[in-house]
Amino acid sequence: MKKILLSLLLISAFISAAEWPHKNISVAEFATDVVDRKPVNVLTESNNSNKKIYFYTNIRNLQGQTVKHRWSYQDKIMAEVSFKIGGPRWRVWSSKNFLKSWTGEWRVDVISNGTLLMSKTFNYKEK
Repeated sequence: MKKILLSLLLISAFISAAEWPHKNISVAEFATDVVDRKPVNVLTESNNSNKKIYFYTNIRNLQGQTVKHRWSYQDKIMAEVSFKIGGPRWRVWSSKNFLKSWTGEWRVDVISNGTLLMSKTFNYKEK
């Protein structure tokens, strides 16, 4: 029983750590728009009258690398957007158009060179 509990605690710690910003990501947020390179109307959830959601990240010290936003729904990859990081501070965002029926939890993974830097989730719910 103790081994099972310890294993669950370790798995929980790993999953929670993926939610925290990585040392190279100072901001990661869902929003209804991006204006002047800043997220507008930051979201943790949205109703399905919102047809487009943005994911914004402020990347630090990964110049020369490629970073991806991987949008997933029900453990299925729905979109991937790649960015070439051009400087020590690089702000990037991607967006996803939604169907009203795509309710539930969505996740965006931020990946660089095959390494998961962080994951963030939001809930897309019925109006």
